[in-house]
Amino acid sequence: MNGVCVARRLVVGVVTMLSVLSGTSMGQTTYKMPPAAIVKALDAKPLPGVSLNPPRTVMVLMERISLPPIEDLARPMLRLGGGRFDGGNNGPHGPRRITGHTLKSVVDGVERVVALPEDSDLSSPVWSPDGTRCAFTRTTATTIELWMLDVASGKAGKLHEGLNGASGAPIDWMPDGKNLLVRFVSKARGVMPVMPAAPTGPVIQETKGTTAQVRTYQDLLKDEQDERVFEWLMQTQLAVVDAGTGARKDVGVPGAYNGADASPDGKYLLVSRVARPYSYLVPASLFPEVVEVLDATSGSVVKELRQVPLREDIPIQGVEKGPRGHRWRETAGSTLVYLEALDEGNPKNKVPHRDKVMVLEAPFAGEAREWFKTEHRLMGMSWMEAAPGLSGGVMVSEYDRDKRWSRTWLFDADQPGKEPRLVFDRSVQDRYNDPGAPMTTRLANGRRVVRVDGAGDAAAVYLSGAGASPEGDRPFLDSMLLKDLKPTRLWRNEGECYESVIDLLPGGVALTSFETSTQVPNYFLRDIKAGTKKAITAFMDPVPELRQVKKELVKYKRADGVDLSATLYLPADYKEGQRLPMLVWAYPQEFNNASDAGQVSGTSRRFTSIGGLSHLFLLTQGYAVMDNATMPVIGDPETVNDTFIEQITQAAKAAIDFADSRGVADPKRVAVGGHSYGAFMTANLLAHTDLFKAGIARSGAYNRTLTPFGFQGERRTYWDAVDTYTKMSPFTYANKIKAPILMTHGQIDSNPGTFPVQSERLY
Repeated sequence: MNGVCVARRLVVGVVTMLSVLSGTSMGQTTYKMPPAAIVKALDAKPLPGVSLNPPRTVMVLMERISLPPIEDLARPMLRLGGGRFDGGNNGPHGPRRITGHTLKSVVDGVERVVALPEDSDLSSPVWSPDGTRCAFTRTTATTIELWMLDVASGKAGKLHEGLNGASGAPIDWMPDGKNLLVRFVSKARGVMPVMPAAPTGPVIQETKGTTAQVRTYQDLLKDEQDERVFEWLMQTQLAVVDAGTGARKDVGVPGAYNGADASPDGKYLLVSRVARPYSYLVPASLFPEVVEVLDATSGSVVKELRQVPLREDIPIQGVEKGPRGHRWRETAGSTLVYLEALDEGNPKNKVPHRDKVMVLEAPFAGEAREWFKTEHRLMGMSWMEAAPGLSGGVMVSEYDRDKRWSRTWLFDADQPGKEPRLVFDRSVQDRYNDPGAPMTTRLANGRRVVRVDGAGDAAAVYLSGAGASPEGDRPFLDSMLLKDLKPTRLWRNEGECYESVIDLLPGGVALTSFETSTQVPNYFLRDIKAGTKKAITAFMDPVPELRQVKKELVKYKRADGVDLSATLYLPADYKEGQRLPMLVWAYPQEFNNASDAGQVSGTSRRFTSIGGLSHLFLLTQGYAVMDNATMPVIGDPETVNDTFIEQITQAAKAAIDFADSRGVADPKRVAVGGHSYGAFMTANLLAHTDLFKAGIARSGAYNRTLTPFGFQGERRTYWDAVDTYTKMSPFTYANKIKAPILMTHGQIDSNPGTFPVQSERLY
């Protein structure tokens, strides 16, 4: 593929930046190549992605590209309403990731390469409910095309072009499995508005006297021209397309649709449209909206559900006022469910219940009825397959942000007066006792629900999880009877490998992903009862030279007794007793208690994949790496950051002391590094300690007065905790940073917490 490769260029950029720390120019105007070992790893073809069809009989192997051409990134970008768009094809801006599709039979492993145009930029497959076809998009410089793949023949063909990918995924299946709901660019919108030669007036913003906490969002609208282009970009015509013939039938009138979902019975469409007035302070996701139900055949408005106002005043960690989150009940024909905050959306308000759940049935003529209330913020609803005595089962999760605690309840929507049953009641930070997540399946209409097997007292759901333990992650599969909600262990990963359940097939067979520290992940069919497994893919190691790298899960303690852990990597040619320069790579996390903070995270049994900007590339250059070194910050959520510096200092010293005691690192040649909040940690450690010889800070934030309405786990505003914000800002102590620090930052970083000016000003 032509052009300079993005990842290779950026890796070299890390090396190049070292010579810029003095403030002088290198006088170099071209990119340099990294060392040969890094080039080989970057050039290696990545493993395919996998998408399984609903009947679990066929998968699509998605050929991926790790080094897209820089021309993809260099295309003109429209930065509007918090998004980044390609005006040439009316889609999101960014490089290609998927370049080819291959059909593979789960039963016999037979593969068929799908014939597609060269140099393709493809989306992931969108499967029909019966799994006989899948739709996908192909993006070109001028348009987004709709393609259809027939599983039986293995052939794909283009049905349409001119899809609108600016407002979200442009294709979805209708419940009949024969038609698609597609978002097209509106033909009535005309050409893109042209920037006037001269402005017609000044850009004016005016406050309304309302107190609001607004983050530092990127890519916002700036003036009337931006507004006109944004509106032009969003103009969409909804249509139903016959998957077999490609026949198109437009539905409703064009509009700035940012959401469209067919009801489970296919009779209605739940849609949302962006409306004016637009804002220059928040992204389009917080602009006013109109939420409606349309007749799926005629496109006429059946019910206007809500006119959502501009949302510039949502509290940090809060939600909007009024009805929100309208969605279809997955297991009913056309019933709407939505939430409404009872605390004005503000988590700091003390109320007996934070949310209520409302229900509105077709034909949507009457008033919605209240179903139930939750004590804490409702975080998720998972509808279940029908079972005897539980036709309207739904698992509802609520979250207590102060305790960082989650409770999951089992409700029956068909018996509103019936008391719910408590399914899970746990700290979200307690990984060792995580019960896992329910396995799901698809109904005949394509809706995804929690899988329920058996009948009567034997009806059960399946739970799968990472299985965190003191020895590292051990994925598992449990069965939980609905009658008593007690889980029974069916299978647990054992041995020096890492195997996890991806999906359940008929007959007690599980589709699993299996890997070891030296074997790439491959897919297997595992018979749970018989204990046997059969390989269905045979992906090869793209960089076998890296397999000699040594990898170990290590544990150690902080001075205050808190348990810590990390994954220790040593170069392939490491000799016992050799002391190496070492990098400690970390990311701080907040915890309520030392018990949860001390739990082991991850495992050393997984395949080591190195690519992109990975710090593990240092292993090819003779460095040791302590990866994912735990940096817990423990305390009350409201004040935990008052001791942030002290706690990360203790954890950093403990990591160095451990590596020193093991004889693998020279304690005088240890660097520290991290990404985002890890970069913030890095700068603080260099400002407040002399533990490290150097630091690598990637895309960080260093002046907390620029994030005054909270950051990461900090809940207080700057004006509530001036001393903490000041103390935690490396910018305040820039004069104390004596060790070299390499700062890298994307010029158009879109994270509201890490605006690029953070790195520029600290530098």
